[in-house]
Amino acid sequence: MKTLIWPLADFLLLGRPKIKNTHFGGSKATQWLRRGGFFLSLCMVTASAFAQSDRPAEIKLGMSTFMSGSASVLGAPAKVAADMWIADFNAKGGVDGVKLKQTWIDEGQGADKFLTEYRRLAQEPGEKVMLSAISSGYCGALAPVAEDLKVINILWECSSEKVLEGKKYNYVFRTGPNGTLEMVAAVLHLLKVKPDFKTLAVVNQDYAWGRDSWDLFRNTLLALKPDVKIVAEMFPKFGAPDYSAEVTRLQALRPDVVLSTAWGGDLDTFLRQASQRGLLKTSQFVLPLADSSLERLGNAVPPGVIVGFVGDGYFADPEFVNDPKAKDFVAKFKKETGAYPNFAVYHMIQALEATTEAYKKSLKDNGGKWPTTDQLASTLRSLEYRGLSRPIEMREDGQAMQGQLYGVTLKHSDYPFPQVGELLFYPAELVAPPVGAISEDWVKTLKPDMVQSKLIQGVGK
Repeated sequence: MKTLIWPLADFLLLGRPKIKNTHFGGSKATQWLRRGGFFLSLCMVTASAFAQSDRPAEIKLGMSTFMSGSASVLGAPAKVAADMWIADFNAKGGVDGVKLKQTWIDEGQGADKFLTEYRRLAQEPGEKVMLSAISSGYCGALAPVAEDLKVINILWECSSEKVLEGKKYNYVFRTGPNGTLEMVAAVLHLLKVKPDFKTLAVVNQDYAWGRDSWDLFRNTLLALKPDVKIVAEMFPKFGAPDYSAEVTRLQALRPDVVLSTAWGGDLDTFLRQASQRGLLKTSQFVLPLADSSLERLGNAVPPGVIVGFVGDGYFADPEFVNDPKAKDFVAKFKKETGAYPNFAVYHMIQALEATTEAYKKSLKDNGGKWPTTDQLASTLRSLEYRGLSRPIEMREDGQAMQGQLYGVTLKHSDYPFPQVGELLFYPAELVAPPVGAISEDWVKTLKPDMVQSKLIQGVGK
């Protein structure tokens, strides 16, 4: 650098170069002007290089999903989607020239190994963001770890509202909906489809999500329809291979409505066994997470079952089926996997979109200078972004405001598995508690006239 600066100083201060002999042609005046301009250009290039030196060589993404076990039927497609999206994003230049590099953790290996791997990745040197996890149980454990390590963590899937509520995290964000939005919308849709039912039973997985989602659903239901009778609450073990006891009990009770917020392989197993014994035709089933199971189950799911999408990402949504961004991704994903994207895929994409948009916005707001972790976190707290469906806004408490899509199954000649029709969209401002509220308390204050809210929108009408 010194060899560049001194000749330029001679030019600026003395008005001429010290070098007498030069290979530049022309007069002496032309020669020293060219010489000075040459050194000035070199200095400008060098200064520009130094201005970029704060940029990392890459952005490391510590990512987790279920890649083994029964839950992998939901988690594995999300990994495929992420790898596809990242490869495409990097091919287009990354974040202003800085590319993403993902490292995966298998959530199927158990809690202790998962947290060990999580800590290892989160503490690696270099620019990093963690995108974890799919399991609500894991999210509750990792959130304080991320906060302690001061690493940004995107909760890309887990729905338990308890992960964020009543806490103040600076570095933990959820880029999709939580269980409150999902369960309030589920109750509203049930009351729209079957308003006069009297009895209800629940079959949920016995872990954080299964318990928390049932509490939210039950308390919302009792606030909006206080005369309903809960006839059974069943919580089989996560990953249970047999639901014959639950199915037998439901057949004896014959409830008007059966709720299950189970997902992945557990939901597949339960629905297959219930279908074989005709249970799905004798009770109204409400399955807020069944979007991920319909293609695998095929005709085991009859028409009329209430299905949710854990947000509003649905490949056959009439409002987005011809949207260029969504249509292109669905086609690529179908070609890569042979299947259509499920809600976990949509959540993964919107988490990656939020992460990269936050970097881009931070760079712009920072005059092109690479943002600190705190600056990136500040940007995330008020970010507006879009995955493959409707736009999403992040709240100041780190919770995304994403509306909910619900409908009922129907047969469609173009597909060998049930589609979901009669779709209604429940906007986040209707089904989300205000910032600072505790969902468990808030849902108890809801009023029956909420079912008739004008905010509820018919889709494709």
